[in-house]
Amino acid sequence: MRTTAPPPGPPSDQPSGRPSEQPPEQPSKPSEQPPAGAGREHRSGRQDWLNWAGNQRATCRRVLRPRTVDELQTMVRDAADAGARVKPVGAGHSFTGAACADDHRLELDAMESSPVTVNTGARLVTVPGQMTLHEINALLVSYGLALPNLGDVDRQTIAGAIATGTHGTGATHRGLAGAVDALTLVTAGGQVVSCSERSDPDLFGAARIGLGALGVVTDVTLRCVDAFVLRARERPGKLADVLAGLPDLVDGNDHVEFYWFPYTDLVRVKINNRVPMDSQPLPAWRGWFDDEFLSNTVFDGVCRLGRTVPRLVPALNGICARAVGARTYTGRSDRVFCSSRRVLFTEMEYALPRDALSEALLALRDIVDRSALRVMMPVEVRFCAADDSWLSHSYQRDSGYIAIHQYSGMPYEAYFRAFEQVATSLGGRPHWGKLHYRTAETLRPAYPRFDDFLAVRDRLDPDRMFANDYTAQVLGP
Repeated sequence: MRTTAPPPGPPSDQPSGRPSEQPPEQPSKPSEQPPAGAGREHRSGRQDWLNWAGNQRATCRRVLRPRTVDELQTMVRDAADAGARVKPVGAGHSFTGAACADDHRLELDAMESSPVTVNTGARLVTVPGQMTLHEINALLVSYGLALPNLGDVDRQTIAGAIATGTHGTGATHRGLAGAVDALTLVTAGGQVVSCSERSDPDLFGAARIGLGALGVVTDVTLRCVDAFVLRARERPGKLADVLAGLPDLVDGNDHVEFYWFPYTDLVRVKINNRVPMDSQPLPAWRGWFDDEFLSNTVFDGVCRLGRTVPRLVPALNGICARAVGARTYTGRSDRVFCSSRRVLFTEMEYALPRDALSEALLALRDIVDRSALRVMMPVEVRFCAADDSWLSHSYQRDSGYIAIHQYSGMPYEAYFRAFEQVATSLGGRPHWGKLHYRTAETLRPAYPRFDDFLAVRDRLDPDRMFANDYTAQVLGP
């Protein structure tokens, strides 16, 4: 069945309407937003802009807020005539300068989008590029559908999430761009162009993870699956034990990730598998206590203490590793995948060949132990299947991901650069939305289709309307 839902309004917790007698399920209450002053200005229409983490700031000359695709085309053409640069922004969840605009910043939250289109038989859903993952998840559940894999944050716009290679975890699952069936963008010439594997496959190969450098994504068609339930098992463990049994652990479960706590041999393992029924829901008090009180309120307080008294950091990491016990529960897939994230931090993440993961992680442990800089936050390890998006971190190879973090306001560059050296030597590819120091010269050997991507960019944006300092760094001028 193919149906059309009314267009979504401004971001909210209410999903788009469903054209049937049965009203859609109300979405869950959203997690709290970042504290005041962090990541709010990107929706404001002001010249000053700040990302979610607070580590990227930009001041533009002009803010563009089109209401229709026609207006968007006109604004892009006018900017081209004036020789201006335009940078579309989403929810500001990238740690890099990918969305920093020093000329014209383009905000799409006021767009009167085309109606959402749902083809339940083919499990295809077309949504506006500015729609957030949280809104998409709420919409899909009302049609009995779901995205096959998600990361643990759902506040990004779909256009921004795919542009930087957002991914979840699962040995047989690709990143979010792997669920894209087609997309439409407005190019630097103001033309509306659609692409898929069937229509302009070269543009499709480049645009799914396009870094915002090819045009403005106005809608995305997603390949979905039937809605499903996950059984989540979270348990403590030892790093050596997890690494010794890693192949069986990763290949024997649908979704696996673990967190290693620096200065300890302790990890927290999270395993999610599909089950037929939601038979063991997490009690509301336990969800609040673990995920809101301990993981956000208390953890933020502990991090503040570590920032104030760095010598306490190793002991505090040990306390954090032991603070939350094992738990098992079931729930709707997006509710299990996605979590509230209110503790601010900076992050670097590298995708490595899976067989290099253990070596990289052990080298990282040595870096942490030798460094005078204190690392306050855990290291996250995830897994993804190979895919075919040209600038995907997992292009043509199964990958293990290592994400390193540092609490907001604490020094991180020496730590990040030291790990980047190790990751690069092992064939690592940096996450486009996470901090890194690679340049076009050092990235070219890591991506077999790098020059093909640049050729598509030359075709669509020869004058570099959609460029900024970050794209100049990673793609060249």
